[in-house]
Amino acid sequence: MKYVVQYVAPDELDMDAIMENFPAHQVRWKEYADAGTLLAIGPMADPSEGAMGIFTTREAAESFVAGDPFVLKGLMASYRILEWREVLLPPLDPA
Repeated sequence: MKYVVQYVAPDELDMDAIMENFPAHQVRWKEYADAGTLLAIGPMADPSEGAMGIFTTREAAESFVAGDPFVLKGLMASYRILEWREVLLPPLDPA
């Protein structure tokens, strides 16, 4: 089981504030990535659609969000943590 943090962007995304807080956000996610509990993170192609991260445990996802500058500074409208049942499919036979 994996855990997806899904951030919902506000109606008016403050990119100046996002960029101002990005270095602290990056330090935070690097700690989780280095610990092996954060597998992937990033904004949607259109940042107004939010962002997501994939964590190995609910505890890591909750802990990350609790101290994320983007959340603490109110730069995201909301977030939710979803359980994700990852399924890896075997490669398709090209024949």
